[in-house]
Amino acid sequence: MSIHSAGVNNIKLPIKVLQKNGEIQDTVASIGLLVQTPIVMQANSIASFTAILNHYIDRISVSVFSDLLAEVQHYFKSKSARIEMSFPYYLEKEAPISGTASLMEYRCIFSGGVGENEGFLLTVKVPVTTLCPCSKEISEAGAHNQRAEVTLSARFKKMIWAEDLIELVEQCGSCELFALLKRPDEKFVTETAFKNPMFVEDVVRKVAIHAIEHPHITWFSVGVESFESIHKHSAYAYVDSGDIGYTTEPPVRKVPTR
Repeated sequence: MSIHSAGVNNIKLPIKVLQKNGEIQDTVASIGLLVQTPIVMQANSIASFTAILNHYIDRISVSVFSDLLAEVQHYFKSKSARIEMSFPYYLEKEAPISGTASLMEYRCIFSGGVGENEGFLLTVKVPVTTLCPCSKEISEAGAHNQRAEVTLSARFKKMIWAEDLIELVEQCGSCELFALLKRPDEKFVTETAFKNPMFVEDVVRKVAIHAIEHPHITWFSVGVESFESIHKHSAYAYVDSGDIGYTTEPPVRKVPTR
């Protein structure tokens, strides 16, 4: 029996990420590495994957994707190879009224491949606030709100930073989130969300519009999960640029990383 693909997943390694401001951020990535297998895989395949990754441990970054994947592809004589790195990414953010600074955590995913579906995909997971339009409409006082997570993936023809996609997403919820708020900030966030009620469908549409308008994005997908505050379930919406006839490039297949 032949197997289409094989590899390793959820390997934790330190990486260095270049930020938009030119500084280097040290973080820890969960890495998945996958190849389209030849007819017969070698007996020590898993050990070989790990050995190749460890060879690059001191310089794991997007800039070495091509070298690392080329080595993997050559070693396994495979038609294609893919890598995905998922890691926490921290940006300093000031509270809206007090100006109090704190570190906000986001989740970033870098993925790339050689061979089939060659190219690079940048994904960000950004938390926002959503406030329910129905709840606001039917309630005499107040409305239920909740934290939501927006997942935006993009391919692009010119450099886009993770910070660019994070900023794009944070404009599209009922209100953006902050790691640290004082009382005046809480008032601002609560009232801003109340004045800007949005369903998950509204958030998805708004992110998609911003992505379409971005001059460098050639393909994108966006999903929004709202962790409902008065329901046991979550609300969810998704769209990609192929659904709306925008895409100029095919999407890439991603390596699952937990």
